[in-house]
Amino acid sequence: MRFQTLWEGRWIFAVLLAVTAGLALIAPWLAVPGLILILFTFYFFRDPDRTSPSGADLVVAAADGVIAEISEVDEVEVTHSRMKRVAIFLSVFNVHTNRSPVDGKVIHTERYVGKFLDARNPDASRLNEYRIWGIQNDRITVVVRQITGAIARRIVAWSKVGDMLKKGERFGMIRFGSRTEIYLPLDAELIVKVGDRVEGGATVIARLH
Repeated sequence: MRFQTLWEGRWIFAVLLAVTAGLALIAPWLAVPGLILILFTFYFFRDPDRTSPSGADLVVAAADGVIAEISEVDEVEVTHSRMKRVAIFLSVFNVHTNRSPVDGKVIHTERYVGKFLDARNPDASRLNEYRIWGIQNDRITVVVRQITGAIARRIVAWSKVGDMLKKGERFGMIRFGSRTEIYLPLDAELIVKVGDRVEGGATVIARLH
């Protein structure tokens, strides 16, 4: 457990503890569901340390989850170019910390308001609330999108423009099920395919030429 990550769930813990305590005063057995929810919340806000593979040509996943989509799209907010998009779906059972895919400097970050469609919906990438990140080194610019879902409605930013991030370093999180997208140059060699499970900061998703 990391304090910074657990702190993001402080109000959830407070409400659950208050409700559970109140139910326990009525009848001890009524507190059981509350205790289960508290344990699950601790589980959700887990944030294990990860070791990222060395090599400037290796790009790692920005989130835990399942590769939901791989496509080519026009990235219009940071690079203004055609890029490969690798989308990761995060269920409520995944670690929700987001990590930098490469070493680099945060050159752009911005929040956009929107809807809260199910993160598995193809329209979620276009219509849901999200925060975009541009991370640049002397080799490439990588774009990451943190996208909300039907349950995940809060994106947390821990980094800011000008910060230098190491590959695998945490820059934020999304609370509960959601979607994270990584945009890569067209000549990047993808190592993953749709359906693969990945771990943020640890699983190599692409190799740069």
